[in-house]
Amino acid sequence: MSAARGLRGVTRAAGAGGALAGLYLGLVTGAVPVDIGVGRRTRPLGPQTLDVAAARETVFDVVARPYLGRTPRAMREKLRVLERGSDMVLAAHHTPVAGGRLRAVTVETVRFTRPGRIDFRLVRGPVPQVTESFVLEESEAGTRLVYEGELGTDLWRLGEWWGAAVAARWETTVAASLDSVKAEAEHRAAPRG
Repeated sequence: MSAARGLRGVTRAAGAGGALAGLYLGLVTGAVPVDIGVGRRTRPLGPQTLDVAAARETVFDVVARPYLGRTPRAMREKLRVLERGSDMVLAAHHTPVAGGRLRAVTVETVRFTRPGRIDFRLVRGPVPQVTESFVLEESEAGTRLVYEGELGTDLWRLGEWWGAAVAARWETTVAASLDSVKAEAEHRAAPRG
């Protein structure tokens, strides 16, 4: 009888371990979003400020083009527009995680207010709440792009810990995206010939 109980205990432990591993993978990849509204904690994202040697309209167009126009082939593995309107889209962003072995998927609405603002709101992802904005201001260099946002998690300190881990990766991804925007906008603004 005790051997059977021991086997049941091992089976339960293995099942619980598998469930926890599945939940973790679901959270990391955004496949199992947890939004229970209990113990919500928020934290800022950014600010990140970038000076771009290009006109504000050019910078806006560089950010907006993959969403409002045709998504370039080079970006199709990272971005898929699910629904497109004249000033707002629903888009899935694919980001490699775990050394490229997994792919996190976030779904966001992206609203465009020409020529100075682009707003992002998370619909599905590894945390229940993210709002972000790119604000484009004219500057001596051409354009100053300011990124700011807020990330929210549930479950008090456990959520706060998870939010810190997600925010670090999130802000690194945004910084890389901003570097690409800067390079493309400055390339477009460079004198020809």
